[in-house]
Amino acid sequence: MEFVSERLANLSPSATMAMNQKGRDLKAKGIDVINLSVGEPDFNTPEHIKAAGKKAIDDNFSFYPPAPGFPDLREAVAAKFKRENNLDYSPEQIVVSAGAKNSLANVILSLIDKGDEVIVPAPYWVTYVELVKLAEGKNVVIRGEIENDFKVTADQIEKVITPKTKALLLCSPSNPTGSVYSKAELEAIAKVIEKHPRIHVVTDEIYEHINFVGGHESIGQFESIKDRVIIINGVSKAYAMTGWRIGYIAAPLWLAKACTKLQGQLLTGPTTNAQKAAVEALKGDQSCVKEMLEAFKRRKDLTIDLMKDIPGIELSNPDGAFYVFPKVDSYFGKSVDGRKIENSNDLCIYLLEEGHVATVPGEAFGEPTCIRISFATSDEKIIEAIERIKKSLAKLK
Repeated sequence: MEFVSERLANLSPSATMAMNQKGRDLKAKGIDVINLSVGEPDFNTPEHIKAAGKKAIDDNFSFYPPAPGFPDLREAVAAKFKRENNLDYSPEQIVVSAGAKNSLANVILSLIDKGDEVIVPAPYWVTYVELVKLAEGKNVVIRGEIENDFKVTADQIEKVITPKTKALLLCSPSNPTGSVYSKAELEAIAKVIEKHPRIHVVTDEIYEHINFVGGHESIGQFESIKDRVIIINGVSKAYAMTGWRIGYIAAPLWLAKACTKLQGQLLTGPTTNAQKAAVEALKGDQSCVKEMLEAFKRRKDLTIDLMKDIPGIELSNPDGAFYVFPKVDSYFGKSVDGRKIENSNDLCIYLLEEGHVATVPGEAFGEPTCIRISFATSDEKIIEAIERIKKSLAKLK
């Protein structure tokens, strides 16, 4: 007999982790699977950052850390916001956690009460809606159209605001679409939010440095709502440090204190040597960030060029992150050898079993007509994977 809590029973498993595991299972059987499901750079952590982590171990940083993170890391994060974003935060407004996902969970659980409404633009990252559910809030999902690069408008947001609206969740550059909100688009949204003092903006900017259209724009730059903006970021994507698990928030002081209180009970604090590596990431040589960005831009162009040759697929050209999010519903209802594709989940399982390419179904991101494909892998694997996808789809009639 199982006695799992209702809270957990209502939570959906991560679709990205599930597809990643299915790919690993096939690989363990000796099958050559190309994994385009997981959202992490394929680069190794740069040497100078690894050296800082090793030095921290040798220097005996092996005791409990402060709950909000070491002071030198919080100072480095505050300096990063000033240097790169022209945003003023004190170290006391910074809370470091075990990855941006942990940071986001802290914010949602510290901000959202039972019955509070959270506006979530779709397509959304899989974890957003689940964390709102965990906090017993209500997801109010609004849909971005492919014609607008999957971005929602200020008018769409304004139409769903009610007296119960407590937060808006933004992600730019976006996972899963790669779309990037311009300064003008963010300003229009800020003008809507400023009219509603109860609403906070939680902005996920973890892909900040993987931006193919110029400088990053944060909604935190608008003074009228700055005291209601919470920025989520971290070192995972920009510095190829996904396994180090270091994320951080910049928030109003009252919320930073609330997140610290919660983290003190749930986590104590993020890993000590990983924090020291993150200090080096933020303060050290930044050439690695530029080199990885150039590689991602090349891979994006390669992926788009190859996928344009696949019939029945509609594409939006991403301006950031390392995903494409093709519309594939023209293949729904088609069959091969008695196997019928009803939805994007069926299609992803088919591509994995037939073409040995792991992708993620759009249902998980609130857009069931699409699938997510990560191009955070080598050029050779991208070329081979897209060819396998093309051949597999061609078999469907």
